[in-house]
Amino acid sequence: QVKLIESGGGLVQAGGSLRLSCAASERTFSSRAMGWFRQAPGKEREFVAAIASSGAFTTYADSVKGRFTISRDNGKNTVYLQMSSLKPEDTAVYYCAVGITSSIQRGSRGYESWGQGTQVTVSS
Repeated sequence: QVKLIESGGGLVQAGGSLRLSCAASERTFSSRAMGWFRQAPGKEREFVAAIASSGAFTTYADSVKGRFTISRDNGKNTVYLQMSSLKPEDTAVYYCAVGITSSIQRGSRGYESWGQGTQVTVSS
């Protein structure tokens, strides 16, 4: 099973930016889609963004479209989430996950091997 380690979370003011990274332990990473999800206190985990194995296709939740950008470097087994124009409602624990296939998925059932999460806090 692929192990994932997220980093890059922290405290930022509204309007600021952060870049999350997710490093995978195996080269099978390059053949799988990757996704980012988040979970705020008292809420269910929700989809944020996903990228196909090739990096050619991406999809975003409506709440982050135009502000967040997902990308990947298969040579480094790493996926990124660039977050800009952050809002207090973006505050959550962010998780990356490995897709079951190479195609992008928006539902959590399309993913396995979840990371431990990284906290993002946006102050108003």
